[in-house]
Amino acid sequence: MKDLACEQFQDTVSQFLIRHQSILDILSKSQESNARVNRAVVKAVTNCGCVKIKAEKHDIPPEATLADLKTLLSTHLEGELCPNCRDIIVGEMGKSLFYMTALCHSLGLNLSDVLQQENEKVSTLRVFNFT
Repeated sequence: MKDLACEQFQDTVSQFLIRHQSILDILSKSQESNARVNRAVVKAVTNCGCVKIKAEKHDIPPEATLADLKTLLSTHLEGELCPNCRDIIVGEMGKSLFYMTALCHSLGLNLSDVLQQENEKVSTLRVFNFT
């Protein structure tokens, strides 16, 4: 089953993918856009302060199961993104999605199929997916 939003987005990206048609351009722009997402999150912490990172070692009891990890582990984030930081991060994530979609287009892949396949894999493997 195709996702209409993914199909429309991929069609739009393919129409406006003019300057960065080379796979090399797409790969480098994708990497750059991912770095900008990371930088925007860091700036939310260091410049704005709307979120804080409180990272420390997780104490995991030896008897804990994989299912227990959902409640034992945390994001290390405190607070909530302010509207400005949220807008910046969403914008940077959008650019990152643009280049990921451009990569799909250039390789003849369908973004919706990629998402569906990953969803099926995660749903099947469940907590064992990224252990």
